[in-house]
Amino acid sequence: MADDPLSLTFAALADPTRRAILARLAEGAATVKELSAPFAMSGPAVSKHLKVLERAGLVVRGRDAQWRPCTLDATPLREASAWTDGFRRFWDDSHRRLDAYLEHMKEQSDDH
Repeated sequence: MADDPLSLTFAALADPTRRAILARLAEGAATVKELSAPFAMSGPAVSKHLKVLERAGLVVRGRDAQWRPCTLDATPLREASAWTDGFRRFWDDSHRRLDAYLEHMKEQSDDH
């Protein structure tokens, strides 16, 4: 796997469990046990997912006495969003061409 930040972010987001973990962390800090609850997997399995998210810079693990909270750092998502937004013009242009084509087809149909 490439080590550039954008590749790490997309690799982390590629897994639905990791996306669900990020969605949960968007609501606030949580422990591994709390993050494990909705999944049919062990704490160590969730910890492996968290390591991928940490490597991508999306999760930070802290320490507060006995509590080891995980928190979301959405900063890497900003770069991913900027990259995908670059394709918005492509899709907007494609939709405009499709609309024009459909309008043309409708006009031809109305003429006959």
